[in-house]
Amino acid sequence: MKITRITTQLIPPRWSLVRIETDEGLVGYGEPTLEGHAATACAWIEETAPLLIGEDPTRIEHLWQILYRGGFYRGGPLQVSAISGLEQALWDLTGKAWGRPAYQLLGGACRDKIRVYCHAGGATPEAAAEAARRAKEAGYDCLKTGAANGPQRLIELPATVDADVARIGAMRDAVGRDFDIAIDCHARFTPAMALRFCDAVADLSPMFVEEPIMPENIDALARLTAKARVPIATGERLVTKYEFRDLLERCDIAVVQPDLSHAGGLAECRKIAVLAEAWYAGLAPHCPLGPVALAACLHVDAASPNFLVQEHIADALTAPWVKNPPRVENGYVALPEGPGLGLEIDEDVLADLPPHNWLTPQWRLNDGAVADW
Repeated sequence: MKITRITTQLIPPRWSLVRIETDEGLVGYGEPTLEGHAATACAWIEETAPLLIGEDPTRIEHLWQILYRGGFYRGGPLQVSAISGLEQALWDLTGKAWGRPAYQLLGGACRDKIRVYCHAGGATPEAAAEAARRAKEAGYDCLKTGAANGPQRLIELPATVDADVARIGAMRDAVGRDFDIAIDCHARFTPAMALRFCDAVADLSPMFVEEPIMPENIDALARLTAKARVPIATGERLVTKYEFRDLLERCDIAVVQPDLSHAGGLAECRKIAVLAEAWYAGLAPHCPLGPVALAACLHVDAASPNFLVQEHIADALTAPWVKNPPRVENGYVALPEGPGLGLEIDEDVLADLPPHNWLTPQWRLNDGAVADW
């Protein structure tokens, strides 16, 4: 089997898709979405595609090495997101060629089903509590909510943290202590504010506090994890095993969150999970993306003994161009059954979809200065 053609497509609301076609008629799909730069990642694929034409798609590791090392410059979210989508498509093809789900080729299942969490929140404590109750009634035993939901000063007003604590506290009261609540800070805090926030929510027993600060300063993150009284999770902006190695060696991270559309794909994220396992850290892949990215995550989740919980968004479960999207039942998703990534793609529906031009929202402080979204 040889690769004959590689194409890309932008798909609403902010996703992208790569197809790898072969001389045997099999097609593999991957999601190289880099939010706000989806067209750029697709351009990287189109520019690099000649390196893969004529190659055997089942030589996944070899082709990954060509893509990562063959262009002299290595790493970064653009290159590795593009590689991630291509690598997902190679696993999809290999599983289809061999008639096996991808997780069986990654070492087999470590569990019978995959725990997932939903997103919930609200502008007021009352609204947040009601959203949490709905999540529990829907069968989930875990949710993630946001903090720092707006432009953040370097040192924020006490009322800002107080409002977050009130909302999250109302959610805890609504669902009780037999339910997990994760808190996503979107790396909007400075280290000083992150420590203040972590101290403020510690008594609410969050499952983890996600991205309290940017991961670009490992020393600052190391100091924070040494002082925080809550489990810290991070990783959605990191790529490849090399960056996660530095993170795990220097920081007391409880949960790593590689994104399978950014960090390098299935095999690379499986390697990241193994690194995390050696530091007794859990795996909770980041995935606010589409159904192909979610499917890729589910296979790594199935094959990783230190898997904790999987993120997903509602749009990934209802995309009209997927004939058999994953289904959540009582807070879990069944192991994928079909070969490859296990999705059946409706090309007729895809053909009618317009491209998107989603850009990252831009936030400003009251004085007009740039704030992190």
